[in-house]
Amino acid sequence: MSTHKQIDGETLNNLLYLSRLSPESTDIETLKKQVDEIVGYFDILSKYDDSENPYDAYPSTVAEALRDDSVVPGLDISDVKKVTTEFMDGYFQVPKVLGAGA
Repeated sequence: MSTHKQIDGETLNNLLYLSRLSPESTDIETLKKQVDEIVGYFDILSKYDDSENPYDAYPSTVAEALRDDSVVPGLDISDVKKVTTEFMDGYFQVPKVLGAGA
């Protein structure tokens, strides 16, 4: 037995209009019962405490803990050439990833 206020006919007709559904596809009483059940689910969900901050589930980052924004020297080209044999003319040679149609 549901404890929520039942959907009246006018509200159901407004819902049907807004959702672009036609009552001809199903019995109006069956549809009213289904809408009442859906509204009842919201009553069940509203019983749960939602005062908890949803952002507490995610780790926070303190701005002071981030690294300094300073320029540091990168790798020299001679060092990069030692890492791989697939380095040619200043670029890394990689396998083709696009299909034949591209």
